[in-house]
Amino acid sequence: MYPEDKYLLEIKPKSKFSFGFKEILSYWELLYFFTWREIKVKYKQTVLGFLWVILQPVLMTLVFTFFLGSAITNMTKLNIPYPLFALSGMVIWSFFSSGLSNAANSMVNNSNIIKKVYFPRLIIPFSAILSSSIDFMISLGLLFAALLYFGAPVNWLHLLYLPLALIMISFATLGIGMFLAALNIKYRDVRYMLPFFIQGMLFISPIMFPVSISNNAIATTILQFNPVAGALELIRSIFGNYELNWMTVGYSSISTLVFFLIGLYYFRKTEAYFADLA
Repeated sequence: MYPEDKYLLEIKPKSKFSFGFKEILSYWELLYFFTWREIKVKYKQTVLGFLWVILQPVLMTLVFTFFLGSAITNMTKLNIPYPLFALSGMVIWSFFSSGLSNAANSMVNNSNIIKKVYFPRLIIPFSAILSSSIDFMISLGLLFAALLYFGAPVNWLHLLYLPLALIMISFATLGIGMFLAALNIKYRDVRYMLPFFIQGMLFISPIMFPVSISNNAIATTILQFNPVAGALELIRSIFGNYELNWMTVGYSSISTLVFFLIGLYYFRKTEAYFADLA
């Protein structure tokens, strides 16, 4: 052993199911830089800036309410105002869709950096999710303002579920995002497929309608296993008249864990070739 050996950094392959929190935390400054850069790029040269975070869910809520509100309320006997129901769905969906889009394209967008220096590659999609969490916090403020406007009763104890909802949707977004980010490095078709995938997910997720909309047991089970459904149930449980379905939360948690492990495994399996393929 030579004295200079203590200055050598040995980069060892990670376990396929290791997220590497310790290593990522040791690069916290780089994580902060990537996250802050994502936020600045997103709103650079925009006139309304962070107001877009509010406008998107509000406009989508108005569209859903105008065309579907009465029909879904009567069909499912919703005991909360439909605009609140739809807005709560859009708060979660905005986080999921923007985080997934940013994470899926993050590795390709940072290909020049990947080729030049070593750092934990998971920092890149992880920072994309973190940047979307800022938008989520702003959207939550909008949801609480809507609660005051409609005078809806609030289950204050269930406010404790909000961090759990954020954790669940973050893991779901990160799991699918890691998989698509790694896939996008090799197959650039993913970039063009992504908008259709996100749009399709919107219509098969209980965003604009509750899980109970269908009397078909198979359709209901599919909706319950949706990785977005659990976070939706938790955030909607703050409405005093909304009955929280723990079975949906449980099924959704299982699918979230499965998607996360698949995404992590595929990302770890392929990350050694990122610099060559990027």
